[in-house]
Amino acid sequence: MKNIIPTLLLVIICTDVFAYSKYWVKFTDKNGTPYSTSNPSAFLSPQSIQRRTNQGIAVTWYDLPVNPSYINQVLATGAVTFNYSSRWLNAISITTTDAAALTAISGLSFVISTSPVQRFENPVSGREKPNDEEIFSNENLREGAPQQVVLNYNYGISYNQVHQINVDCMHSAGYNGAGVVIAVLDDGFMNVNTIGAFDSLRTDNRILGTYDFVAGVTNVYGVGGHGTMCLSDMAANIPGQMIGTAPKASYYLLRTEEAATEYIIEEDNWVAGAEYADSVGANIISTSLYYTQFDDASQNHTYADMNGRTSACAIAAVFTARVGMLTFACAGNSGTSAWYYVGTPADADSILAVGAVDASGTLANFSSRGPSSDGRIKPDISACGVNAIVVNTSGNVTAASGTSFATPLSAGGAACLWQANPSYTNMQLRHAIQMSSSQWAAPDNNKGYGIPDYCLSNIILNANTNETEENIFSIYPNPNNGEMIFSLANSTEHGVIEIYDATGKLVQTINVNAGEKNIPVNEEGLGEGIYFVRVKNGETILLSQRFAIVK
Repeated sequence: MKNIIPTLLLVIICTDVFAYSKYWVKFTDKNGTPYSTSNPSAFLSPQSIQRRTNQGIAVTWYDLPVNPSYINQVLATGAVTFNYSSRWLNAISITTTDAAALTAISGLSFVISTSPVQRFENPVSGREKPNDEEIFSNENLREGAPQQVVLNYNYGISYNQVHQINVDCMHSAGYNGAGVVIAVLDDGFMNVNTIGAFDSLRTDNRILGTYDFVAGVTNVYGVGGHGTMCLSDMAANIPGQMIGTAPKASYYLLRTEEAATEYIIEEDNWVAGAEYADSVGANIISTSLYYTQFDDASQNHTYADMNGRTSACAIAAVFTARVGMLTFACAGNSGTSAWYYVGTPADADSILAVGAVDASGTLANFSSRGPSSDGRIKPDISACGVNAIVVNTSGNVTAASGTSFATPLSAGGAACLWQANPSYTNMQLRHAIQMSSSQWAAPDNNKGYGIPDYCLSNIILNANTNETEENIFSIYPNPNNGEMIFSLANSTEHGVIEIYDATGKLVQTINVNAGEKNIPVNEEGLGEGIYFVRVKNGETILLSQRFAIVK
């Protein structure tokens, strides 16, 4: 499936896209289309269809490509350049300076609207960049830091950032992203085809496909160092120096960003890249791009636009969740600027926007804050983005700062988690990641739910919770200082309560007698931290919960 390209999706413009003349043309329907939901193989890969099948997601009207006849009729109105189509938005992006053509397009019976590119109405009711500044430095590179060896991985100086989100625990358990497909949307992947850090990717043929949505070509290796560094946080494999969080995952490398300029065409490219990732069957999207303001001020977003349903790329990001992908988007680096808030597509619902912390877990001052303009917690989670260890375009291990690097670190952890739990849905993984995070009990708009613990996420998913009205378990207070009560309603049979620490170690077992409801907990051996509780009846796990001790 390396070469599957949805019909009409990748016809990228090669003319001057930066004139003030770009429009979304939104259509009323897909009537008369040659495509059908009963034959999805005509526009989706077997992997994409299987991802939907695995999660019980039907192929719907939104998956159908835009009606080719509608596109042709729009182009026939005059001097109109076709950029590309979006099946999720049921729209096409065009460039025209022909006022008569634009009037004619608006008059077509199947056209709802012709809108400037910086605004787009969400087609579905309800909800579910290296742009500002990336800081590159060798000053704080931790040369001479003790090398950490966990089973087969010698992380070198990348150990801290991997361990901070407990992905080394997943690696130790045998999960390294194998079999999981990650699409990376960035500014290019210079020298990834030659750098030694990625030699195992090339040897194993785990670069499944590439496409440059800016230039309309397949080669992504001649431009863009930002994407190279972001990829390294997942895929690098240099024993003793740097190991990424998903060194055995497979990747699609998609260039959607023109780093030298900032125009809203890049959001359009992002939509195309996300739909491509869906069509080829990616499981996860990692994108370290965000958009707020542009070189052409008339295209600028406002904070009010950061509601997850205004920008085209935010709407597309929500669709990635609806078709079963798990999308990670950088929150942005605007925390010290006048903008301050997260950019788009990080504002989208049902994805994971990632903020930045330092090695000690302290919030990076540059990390963009929430909430979204409609009041949702943003970012969702946070990871190392201050002096993160990366591989640059020369193949050297160095340090860089930005939410851009926290994002792939987190996405790679999710690949390990999905490898360990292939039967779970993207939303179940998303919830488990949030639930495992350090601020789950009290999320805020600085670090969101906090720093995730992927090994704890794995425990949460493996608990196979089955909570019912007849069997309700609660912990109070939560968080607590070590003194707490477990309350179990209607315990009609003898059972066991098991308490696990954040590493998955069983630290306490409590026998529960039939009819016993309020069970005091012995705080001995329970220090400050995150714990996970399972209630069992024999070998059957009845339910599970999580609590925090803060002393």
